[in-house]
Amino acid sequence: MGNPSTDEHPEDDGARRILLAGPRSFCAGVERAIEIVERALRSHTSPVYVRKQIVHNAYVVDDLARKGAVFVEELDEVPDGATVVFSAHGVSPAVREEAAGRGLDVIDGTCPLVTKVHAKARRFAARGDTVVLIGHAGHEEVEGTLGEAPDSIVLVDTLDDVRDLDLPDPERVSYLTQTTLAVDETAAAVDALRQKFPMLQEQSSDDICYATTNRQNALNAIIGEADLVLVVGSTNSSNSVRLVELSRRQGTPAQLIDRATDIRPEWLEGVRTVGLTAGASAPPALVTEVVEALAALGPVTVEEREVTRETTHFGLPVVRGAAAAKSANGVPTGEAART
Repeated sequence: MGNPSTDEHPEDDGARRILLAGPRSFCAGVERAIEIVERALRSHTSPVYVRKQIVHNAYVVDDLARKGAVFVEELDEVPDGATVVFSAHGVSPAVREEAAGRGLDVIDGTCPLVTKVHAKARRFAARGDTVVLIGHAGHEEVEGTLGEAPDSIVLVDTLDDVRDLDLPDPERVSYLTQTTLAVDETAAAVDALRQKFPMLQEQSSDDICYATTNRQNALNAIIGEADLVLVVGSTNSSNSVRLVELSRRQGTPAQLIDRATDIRPEWLEGVRTVGLTAGASAPPALVTEVVEALAALGPVTVEEREVTRETTHFGLPVVRGAAAAKSANGVPTGEAART
């Protein structure tokens, strides 16, 4: 199911207006991770295990589970020698070592943009820096990054955390960020780091990914006209939650929903314009579902506000080991990565 069609008649009397933020829904890293699991399922006769949720979306995980994927929390739930896919959020070196030690057939679904953050963590730590990681404790991406140099990385979540930092060498400090943070809040945290540590090593590029930034910019373009913002995404999706928070910070009520069935009638009382977007792990079909649900309540007009067009594509990983010997319809399960 594709994106909903648009109706260019917002002036219709009595019609509720839906403003669609664009871009929304799947990003390249999410599409890649899902395709990795689907290809593995097609090419393997034995079970395909996935460590953690491949992406943070309940609909996607349930759909892949129906197709045969076995989701586990940790590798001790995976039989020795079995095939396991690592999620888009990445894993620590310790997890990779455990998998190798148990002869697991690993297919890596880590988003290439997360992989770049891991590489920076290793590089910054190797040159002797204390690395301040801005992110949310317990998030899988953060856990993976921390594992790259646990003795050299310090996690901060709030401005108070930054103010309380006491580092061994204030002149050798660099920073990284989780890829799915709020752009404005992260900028404030970095500014606070600069004030506390004037010798802070600057980055050549931001860690917050293009998709997170684009979805926040797209929502910013419609918040001012909306009476209510609906964000399609799961509660454990960091970038989806950040969209809700962004709207609320600017004074527009916002609700996070997994499906159209989560919409409560009282939310829509007095609402003439609904802003609608979706986190990077939410399927486009669920946005269409929400539009159709709103249309079932009465006349609607739909306008798309696209702030940029995304063309990023990530190739699939090269599959080595036992997985490389298996194929779907004669096509190898892995191919060289490209961007």
